[in-house]
Amino acid sequence: MQAITTINWGIIGCGDVTEIKSGPAFNKVANSSLVAVMRRNAGKAADYAKRHHVPRWYSNADELINDPEVNAIYIATPPSSHEQYALAAIEAGKPVYVEKPMAINYAAAKNMADAADAANVKMVVAHYRRQWPLFKKIKELITEKVIGDTRLVKLALYKTAYTKEQLANENLAWRIDPAISGGGIFHDLAPHQLDILYHLFGNAKNVTGMALNQAGIYKADDMVAGNILFENGIVFSGAWCFNAYEQSDRCEIIGSKGKIGFSFFDGGGIELLTGSTTTIFDFDALQHVQQPMIEAVTNYFLGNGPNPCSGYEGSVIMRWMEMIAGGR
Repeated sequence: MQAITTINWGIIGCGDVTEIKSGPAFNKVANSSLVAVMRRNAGKAADYAKRHHVPRWYSNADELINDPEVNAIYIATPPSSHEQYALAAIEAGKPVYVEKPMAINYAAAKNMADAADAANVKMVVAHYRRQWPLFKKIKELITEKVIGDTRLVKLALYKTAYTKEQLANENLAWRIDPAISGGGIFHDLAPHQLDILYHLFGNAKNVTGMALNQAGIYKADDMVAGNILFENGIVFSGAWCFNAYEQSDRCEIIGSKGKIGFSFFDGGGIELLTGSTTTIFDFDALQHVQQPMIEAVTNYFLGNGPNPCSGYEGSVIMRWMEMIAGGR
């Protein structure tokens, strides 16, 4: 069999996340090309293909998966359908790049990872912040013990509640429908944060938490608090409030000789405090936030690099979320 030299991508679910964050990057990465897209709404699929100069579009996922020119699948639908489409792609023998959260729950995520492993089909979860220069720098600072031995991680993410207008916007509303998203905004945003913690500090010894619906504006929980004790003794404490009066996004990694401060979602750089010295590391904004990850995934699919985030790693994050949010 002739070796594959180019990854020809097919996207299932060409919605908002693919407009800027990911979609255009597939044609900007070496040895990568976006050749087909699918959306159940045929008009929207055709419009996306026209605007992004994609050769083919479909309104049926099976047709895209079985397109002989497509040799890799990117699943960018809401979480409730990730398992279905991933299993179909795996059955077709095509490697899968799946959006986060990986699935609607841990059981579905584990099933996806097991299926890919059994079929010897490559799978990557889109925890793309791992490939950002900012988080690579944080990992370097921790590995080199610039702040000494890491002791504690504190995280606080606060957002105002959805307005009536936002609740009426279907592109936002699905995120707080547990039947589609698996939970609320915690399930949408926390995977980015928890995966970085896992990437930095490894396996957890104990994970606890609680979740509740304080405002009662929608079905999903809007307040989550959690704690993690990592196997290496590092302690994490986090709070996620989505009915607050203000917006806040702050994470601090505290060591025996200093601390690192940064934001997951609000931009900015890294603030490093050691003794009485503060050092700021700035980073250019990425035009397509998934491009570094897509490059790593493409290299992995071509056999030119390691898996940047395996299905089993993705399932660990799903398990942590269930342990923190009480399975809701």
